[in-house]
Amino acid sequence: MILFQLFSAFFKIGLFTLGGGYAMLALIQQEIVRYGWMTPQEFVDVVGIAEVTPGPIAVNAATFVGFRTAGVQGALVATGAVVLPSLISVMIVSRVWARYKNSHIVQNMFAGIRPVVVGLVGAAAVLVGLATFRSLSSGIHGLYTLVLGGLTFYGVAFRKWDPIKVLVGAALIGLIVYR
Repeated sequence: MILFQLFSAFFKIGLFTLGGGYAMLALIQQEIVRYGWMTPQEFVDVVGIAEVTPGPIAVNAATFVGFRTAGVQGALVATGAVVLPSLISVMIVSRVWARYKNSHIVQNMFAGIRPVVVGLVGAAAVLVGLATFRSLSSGIHGLYTLVLGGLTFYGVAFRKWDPIKVLVGAALIGLIVYR
């Protein structure tokens, strides 16, 4: 039963989210919390793990949730389910893309999809941010999180800091601050 739940949840995530992993985060969180596989705070940890491991964030999150929920079989089922809709879509779209890519209708559809993808990514950022700040006690750790989050946003968005170096640096700082 758990394997079927993993498959249906992650297939739905793969089928109904556009724009890549970050756009999927809100739906991933909704599904794993709905099934009781993790709490919102644990989901933030999954996002962190998925962010620092190689590969697409949605695939990494699906693999982690599947493994934590049902072992190796769960990881295989969740990972396969989240990529299956994309695989099917790419196979279908690649057949007709060359013929219709310059179509006014297709271009208008993509013009309508782009702002929705931005909204989905923004919603994911807000959901992860709220869960992060709620999970922290006030005081020095809450202040640390607020300052580090703001500094990271500024550095990566406006100063073009390398995100990998930022993640490694934050992990090292976290070892010191959260001892």
